Formats: sequence, C-alpha cells, structure tokens
Amino acid sequence: MIGKKLKTVAAYVVILAAGLGAGLAIAKLPAMFKKPYVEGNYAAYFPDTTTKVVVYGTETCPFCIKTRAYLKEHKIAFADLYVDQSEKAKKEFAQLGGGGVPMILIGNRRIEGFNQAAVEDALKKFAN
Repeated sequence: MIGKKLKTVAAYVVILAAGLGAGLAIAKLPAMFKKPYVEGNYAAYFPDTTTKVVVYGTETCPFCIKTRAYLKEHKIAFADLYVDQSEKAKKEFAQLGGGGVPMILIGNRRIEGFNQAAVEDALKKFAN
C-alpha cells in the first residue's frame, strides 16, 4: 500500500516537473528567434556626424559598465548618456522604445542589452 502511494506521488512529481520544464522552455522560445538588434533611422540621436556609437545606460547597471569597458578597451569613441541622470537622455531613451539598459546605437542598429557579437557585427559594418 505504501509502495503504491509512493509510486503515485512520484508520478505526480514527474508530471509536474515536465509541465514546468515545458512551460519555461515555451516562454523562452520567442527570444531564441528574436534578432539581436532592431534596424531603423537613428541619425537624430547621434550628437554629431563624427560620433558612430551612442550608449544609453545607468551608472550602476553591470551590463552598462561592461558595455562601456568593452568600447573603451577597443578604443571606440562613443556618446555616453545616463538615463538616470539626464532628462534629455531619459526622453530620447523613451522615444526609442527603451525597455532596458544598456541601449546601444551603432549606425542604423539599436541593440538592447550587452550582446558582444551584435556589437562587434554592427561596429564592423557601421563604425569604419
């Protein structure tokens, strides 16, 4: 009798775990097919014609810090805008549909979050 109850409980646990695993996998599925950037005309957001990269971020965001460090390490000049310190930067970030920081503009690409491969690809194409 105890063996049968134990098997029943084990079966329920397995079914529950499978359902939770499938639910988590399905929730992440759209992100797997999402492009790492959005293309558009972002010329109005570059402070001048010589600036090729703009970073919208905050001072304490670890991914913003990583983005800035990467750009500095590779000697890429960029406009560094803090959305938590500048109303103008905050307004522009909102106009761009900012959902998270860092938001990186390189040429006609908008990259949300620090995605090194996407940044490198955009730099190859637009920052020369």
